[in-house]
Amino acid sequence: MDFWSFFWLLVWSFFFVAYLMMLFQIFGDLFRDESLGGVAKALWVVVLIFFPLISALVYVIVRGRGMAERTMKRNSEQMAAQEDYIRTVAAPKTSSIEELTQAKALLDAGAISPEEFAQIKSRALA
Repeated sequence: MDFWSFFWLLVWSFFFVAYLMMLFQIFGDLFRDESLGGVAKALWVVVLIFFPLISALVYVIVRGRGMAERTMKRNSEQMAAQEDYIRTVAAPKTSSIEELTQAKALLDAGAISPEEFAQIKSRALA
């Protein structure tokens, strides 16, 4: 295999991978779109299978703006969900005074033993 054959193999491989990425993005957008009906989705799939390059270009031209808006909306929803999860996991812990007060109330109520109170106290003061 000479240099130019290898070069063109790389070029065509790049275009093929770029086309596959575009196709996966189109199929993902197509099936996530709630405003498009089932028949229209099936029609797009059939057209994308039988006329792949032209139909992919038509899809991007016709539905590209909505595709970008849906992607941005989905990303912002995922980011909001992630931030909510982080807030719940990384919530500020109770102060040592509050923890000791709660532990003393539990000890007075008989819910915990004096040994457990001592463990909570040592952990809170550490």
